[in-house]
Amino acid sequence: MAHGILSLKMRFVVLPNSKTAIKRHRQNLKQRIRNRSTRSRVRTSIKAFETAVAKKEKLVAEARFSEFVKLIDTAAGNGLYHRNTAARKKSRLHKKLAVLTQV
Repeated sequence: MAHGILSLKMRFVVLPNSKTAIKRHRQNLKQRIRNRSTRSRVRTSIKAFETAVAKKEKLVAEARFSEFVKLIDTAAGNGLYHRNTAARKKSRLHKKLAVLTQV
């Protein structure tokens, strides 16, 4: 199994000098995939919520908002988003939901 780390900017292969460096690289690759997937799910849930708001579907928007809150809270708890960033995103979407429920 090759343990070389390809540098995209410099176009060369860096070989880790220790077992821990090999392990950290392996862990970083797994975490990167997991983080990208989670961020993608959060963005998708935001788009689904905004689509429901645009169509003025109150019940669907509420369901999408609760799904979004669950995803963003989990991501913030795992360190993917800062807690203030998560709170800001929730606040902005909740304002849109509040406008929809008033009408």
